[in-house]
Amino acid sequence: MTLDRVATPIDREVFAALFEQSVVRSYAKVTKALETGSISFKDLVDHARKAEIPYPLFFAPRDLVEEQLRIKQERLLQGFSAKREFSMNSRHHVDLAQVELIVKNLQFKQDWMKKDKTLDRNPIVGILKKSKAPIAEDAAKLMAALDLDPMELRGTKKKGDALNLLVEKLEAKNILVAQSVQDLMPQRLPEGKIFSGMTVKDTKLPFIFIASGNEGEAFEPTGRRIFTLTLMAVLVARGRFATVTYNGHTTEEKSNREYWLTAEILMPEAEFRRADLSDLDAIRASSDVFKVTPSAVVMRAQRLKLMTRDEAEAHLKDLKDAFDKIEKTPRNRMLPMNALRKYNGHECSRRMLALYDAGTIKTSDFCRVMFSNAYRNDRAISDYRAAL
Repeated sequence: MTLDRVATPIDREVFAALFEQSVVRSYAKVTKALETGSISFKDLVDHARKAEIPYPLFFAPRDLVEEQLRIKQERLLQGFSAKREFSMNSRHHVDLAQVELIVKNLQFKQDWMKKDKTLDRNPIVGILKKSKAPIAEDAAKLMAALDLDPMELRGTKKKGDALNLLVEKLEAKNILVAQSVQDLMPQRLPEGKIFSGMTVKDTKLPFIFIASGNEGEAFEPTGRRIFTLTLMAVLVARGRFATVTYNGHTTEEKSNREYWLTAEILMPEAEFRRADLSDLDAIRASSDVFKVTPSAVVMRAQRLKLMTRDEAEAHLKDLKDAFDKIEKTPRNRMLPMNALRKYNGHECSRRMLALYDAGTIKTSDFCRVMFSNAYRNDRAISDYRAAL
């Protein structure tokens, strides 16, 4: 670190560790400092403030810094299940640290929204935690608690409509839903991983965060997101809070109660057994009916012994081959305010704006929590309200 042309040493590992999980980790002056081994005092202080790191910590002994990082991680993990990840049919591992800034941001939102003293304990959290009832009975119980009629999702015209309906039903019960967007979140999702999302614990306002379907999955993303969102609603009902990786196109025999509950909600066994699964066209048609991916239909059929493992694997290979031949077109970039609305979620936005209007939260805090300081004035909040 240089100040008035005088160099003061900073432990490189301390510098890297402190900035690694922060909003400035990829900023040009931070990456350049790691390349050149030098940074000015002004830039260090400026980036430390943006990262909410006390800058004297950069000059502390490594063991003290490591202990501070351990304490921070311990506090971050409070409220997460002892097993910090929930992996289904996936060899990918996503550590909580890889999405730490998103977790912190969602927790900040929860802390602010709980200033509403009229909030009661959430009726969905843990509703199925110790249940040993039949799968169909538990699925019906959760759907009733969400005021979700068994035919509502399948009655929508498109999978996108079904996804929006499911989000609305969850948020009506104060289960908040955030969806990933590029560049405007506090942290990019881990590259090269199948990361589906996570559940963030709160007894009143639990959060579900889902990836937006642009993470390299080889099957139609909307149907996959419907399955993932339903799966995480089941996890909330089961009282489980963790990061989630879900690979939607394997035929592993291993499964669990959460999977069976999710599949029963979306593809009830009694109806599914009457579905036409004779060929790929029939499977695709069934996926449109049940609002899931064709791969989910194949997996459900294989687990219900309606097709053999070899038949299922052959169908999955054909589906992947067909997908690989489709010409991929880049998605149009969303307008910033629309992207922020998608990330924050409708119900969270509504509640935070109500706090802002009541004078409970200041402009600076609102912009920090809702915009990650990408925008920092009252005009931006007005624009955000108009987008909502």
